[in-house]
Amino acid sequence: MSTTVAFALVVISIATVAIWIGSGWLEGASAKLSIHYSLPPVVQGGIIAAAGSSFPELASVIFAALAGSFELGVGAIIGSAIFNVLVIPALVVVVSDRPISTTRTVVHKETLYYMFAVVLLFLTFALALIYSPAGEMAGELTRSLVALPLVGYLLYLFLQWQDTADFTGHTGTPSIDPLREFGWLVAGLAVILVAVHQLVESVLVIGELTGTPDFFWGIIIVAAATSLPDALVSVQAADNERDVASIANVMGSNTFDLLVVIPIGVLLTGAATINFVITAPMMGVLGLSTVLVFVLLRTDLLLTKREAYVLLSAYGVFTVWVLLEALAIMQLLSG
Repeated sequence: MSTTVAFALVVISIATVAIWIGSGWLEGASAKLSIHYSLPPVVQGGIIAAAGSSFPELASVIFAALAGSFELGVGAIIGSAIFNVLVIPALVVVVSDRPISTTRTVVHKETLYYMFAVVLLFLTFALALIYSPAGEMAGELTRSLVALPLVGYLLYLFLQWQDTADFTGHTGTPSIDPLREFGWLVAGLAVILVAVHQLVESVLVIGELTGTPDFFWGIIIVAAATSLPDALVSVQAADNERDVASIANVMGSNTFDLLVVIPIGVLLTGAATINFVITAPMMGVLGLSTVLVFVLLRTDLLLTKREAYVLLSAYGVFTVWVLLEALAIMQLLSG
């Protein structure tokens, strides 16, 4: 058993590195193709960049659902969202070694709409429990129910479109070979798909051997691994002194994950069972994490190094709690 677990951990490490590399290819090609075809900012940020950095999460949901463990995929999405809002802004500040500035637009529009996305997804889970019960404190997400978060994302795109209605195209567009960039894009997709498949399989093996819930491993291991692309994008943006973009990427990617990725998993598989006993408290943690980030960002419209360590400490407490729950040392979550 110990040998099998050790091998699974090695595979997880290799898969994580592969996801990082493949995501770099995917996002680089997507950005250049967006410029080449003069796509407006709403399409670049709300669709291209968000979908590119969120592709590992999407792949994890699909593979987990196909393996019969949709809760692993949901855990990965919720865990990734918590990782993104607590760790990535803090990581940007620590790596840049300076405070990160933001704007009222990012704080009041992007962050608040992300809070709305959290509430909307929680409402969707609650409706599944009420109208499609699948056992004690469990509900079945159906294709009709996930239309609600998808409509929420369409509203998000509409708001973005209104903010960029005066877009007139790029100036000084550099020379880009679209065929080569499409090649990098396809290569990145292929690497991510293979890596995430191996990642999900290895996590399922560990969960089965240790007798622990798939949801908990998804919310820590798979979530952290699939969040690497978002971290890469935000750190690079901060290095180029695009502080607003580094924060906006986190909120936009999380909104995409919650309102699009989980529904796509349900649309592809037909239906999925949600354990409300575990999912509801984790959604609560996600909501509190978002409120904490909102308060810290709104204070002087800066995120300082001291505040960054507050965020990292909060994520550290969350990680320890989840591991203790997974190992049955703590049992605050019944069921």
